[in-house]
Amino acid sequence: MNHYTSAKVIERIPVFIISGFLGSGKTTLLNRLLSHAPKSAVIINEFGTTPIDQQLLREHQMPLSTLVGGCLCCQVIGSLTPLLKNLRMAWDSGDKPFERVIIETSGVANPEPVLDILLRERWLARRYSLQGVITTVSAVMDEDHFDCIPEAQAACAWADTIVMTQTDLATVQQIERISARLDQLAPAATRLTAVQGALDPDALLNFPKKFRRLRDTEKPDLPGHGFSSITLQLEPLPWERLQKMLEYLIAHYPKQLVRLKGMVYTPEQNQPLLVQGTAGRLYPTTRLPVRTSDDGIGRLVIVTLGEVKGLAEELMAQLRS
Repeated sequence: MNHYTSAKVIERIPVFIISGFLGSGKTTLLNRLLSHAPKSAVIINEFGTTPIDQQLLREHQMPLSTLVGGCLCCQVIGSLTPLLKNLRMAWDSGDKPFERVIIETSGVANPEPVLDILLRERWLARRYSLQGVITTVSAVMDEDHFDCIPEAQAACAWADTIVMTQTDLATVQQIERISARLDQLAPAATRLTAVQGALDPDALLNFPKKFRRLRDTEKPDLPGHGFSSITLQLEPLPWERLQKMLEYLIAHYPKQLVRLKGMVYTPEQNQPLLVQGTAGRLYPTTRLPVRTSDDGIGRLVIVTLGEVKGLAEELMAQLRS
């Protein structure tokens, strides 16, 4: 007679992390994944206090949570554990309404603390299975970011798969230079290329099994990364006025500006206009479908390297001029 009883096997929920520096195409890639794997719970971390990315997932019906006002690597990391616990309890009490969890980190986040939580916290580690880290890297990014912004390096260093994006906007020389840096930062990562978000989702969701060595000591507190953000709320305005203000921002703050993203409204159409830009570049705008929750108020989030005093007032004055 066998006197031993086996412990109950707990089904673990797969978790995927999408990381990458600001403007590298994380949300475009996430939309692509969700169209292929819609039964996914999503956690979005945005550095600014006003969530924008959740507005871009306009047809997603699964649980969607946002952590705003800071980065998962520092200010809001304490919110992730209870959020994952609540998702798991909802999964256990229902009919398993989702099949996986996808976490999109902020564009200025180091993904390492998220890995620590998923791998080291016993309750979560028994119920979630970290599949891997997907990092997006823009082929037209400023190479200096790798040298002066540690988070850009960390996102690559922790990646299991790196997706190079925006190759259609880059020269052959730019692609070669970024590829050479990635060879240094992430030599073991699987390398994929996405053109305008087009990519085989199965190549992202089917990770080879890998082992990570956990820290032997407690993780020290991470220093502040020096980014700042402001949010502008805007009434409907002609696009020509908004464009002039955004071009002023890009031209006058080439070193401080890191990222701008938002949805704005123009008088001639009900559909909100998606606006995105990075240092030195304003991307072409696109119209988004109207939702019943849209309130007609435009929201523009601007992320800068360090605080730019009076920037919000200066930009609003540009709009009025």
